[in-house]
Amino acid sequence: MLKHRRTLTRRIAIAGAGMAAMLSVPLAPASADTPTPVAPRPLTPTAAGQLASTLAGDLEDDMAGAYYDAEGRKLVVNVLSETGAETVRQAGAEPRMVEHSLAQLEAVRKDLTAKSVPGTARAVDHRLNKVVVTADSTVGEEVLADLRKQVAERDDMAVLRQAEGEFAPLALGGDAIWRRDGARCSLGFNVVRNGMPYFLTAGHCARLFDRWSVTRSGRGIGVTVASEFPGDDHALVRYTTRTDHPSRVNLYDGTSRAITRAADPLVGQRVWRSGSTTEVHDGEVTAVDVSVTYPQGRVDGLIQTDVCAEPGDSGGPLFSGTTGHGLTSGGRGDCSRGGETFYQPLTEALRDHGARIG
Repeated sequence: MLKHRRTLTRRIAIAGAGMAAMLSVPLAPASADTPTPVAPRPLTPTAAGQLASTLAGDLEDDMAGAYYDAEGRKLVVNVLSETGAETVRQAGAEPRMVEHSLAQLEAVRKDLTAKSVPGTARAVDHRLNKVVVTADSTVGEEVLADLRKQVAERDDMAVLRQAEGEFAPLALGGDAIWRRDGARCSLGFNVVRNGMPYFLTAGHCARLFDRWSVTRSGRGIGVTVASEFPGDDHALVRYTTRTDHPSRVNLYDGTSRAITRAADPLVGQRVWRSGSTTEVHDGEVTAVDVSVTYPQGRVDGLIQTDVCAEPGDSGGPLFSGTTGHGLTSGGRGDCSRGGETFYQPLTEALRDHGARIG
């Protein structure tokens, strides 16, 4: 299956924040030719994302990723030259000089992804300015040895990390939705296509023509009309009854949150997930455009977070404020011990199905 890859303008990866050294020397007046230093300006995550996209176009190959520093409310941008750094400063962001370009790291990630095995994930980590290969506890010693060899051959552009638990779809997130066979997942986002109401959920939850209800063995409310998994992990379900379908997310405290738009998140941004098993949890985006190999096959282009989730949360919404970001795909760990989870980007699911937030 061919997959439309997101451009750098659309997918901004993680970058690392540098510490500025303070020099104890007298300050000299700036000459007329010296640019006035510009401090990073406070930004909301939405404004930081827009600035990152603008800088990606201005800097092109001189930009090696960006991330949102939530504590400092600033955008940090990886650059390869002082010229690029000055462009970032003048735009109101904080530059960080790095060694490897995004193109070099993406080439390494894609090469390692092509040799992937179940139980592994691969992402560009710009805090390290390297590709991180993660192996879960199902990966045996022989495969680990081969992974170590592959990583060692990448000229210090990749590292291997081992993690407890198993990367797997959380197959069983929002409100609960039930298949006729008793399997439970979570509704992601209500959407509109060609003027008709639909909802999105995880592709690994849905088979073509599956019928769904809001209670176990209850009255049907919709039928699956499109499903993608592996490769992608999203499904489109058409409402077949006059069920209320507001564009809102259940917060499980007696209230709900309106969702008015879809956008890709920045690394470092705080996000929330709603699911029918563990309700609402929050955390941070740790990587984007991630490739994960589940036992059922590989899924590319995912959002990675440190938010926990459990079986039954699959398909549920990832969001911040009134912006939708993704559909819960899979991960490892649980909400007692913690873990990490992966999400199908909402923007891609909407584009692939020709739908919009309703």
